[in-house]
Amino acid sequence: MAWLLLLAAIVLEVCGTTCMKLSEGFTKFVPSLLLFLFYVLAFTSLTFAVKVIDISTAYAIWAGLGTALIAVIGFWHFSDPVTPLKIGCIALIIVGVVGLNLQTGH
Repeated sequence: MAWLLLLAAIVLEVCGTTCMKLSEGFTKFVPSLLLFLFYVLAFTSLTFAVKVIDISTAYAIWAGLGTALIAVIGFWHFSDPVTPLKIGCIALIIVGVVGLNLQTGH
């Protein structure tokens, strides 16, 4: 259950960050409101997940996968420039998350 909560925290954080971009500096009401809602839910899920999962592992996975996912959304949805260096760095983030999972035996 803790791993599902961590996954939910990641997805909610990515939704919040996407709404951050869509809010255009808090000038659009609905994305601005959703930004706060998604972040509250993300941190709530993360808080329950770290009751079982080591905080160092949970936070690294949350931050790493969230960063990688939001980068992909930036490339696809917001037309952020894609470079080989960016792709390589995202791959390193994913390798790091996998390594953490292998190290902790999960």
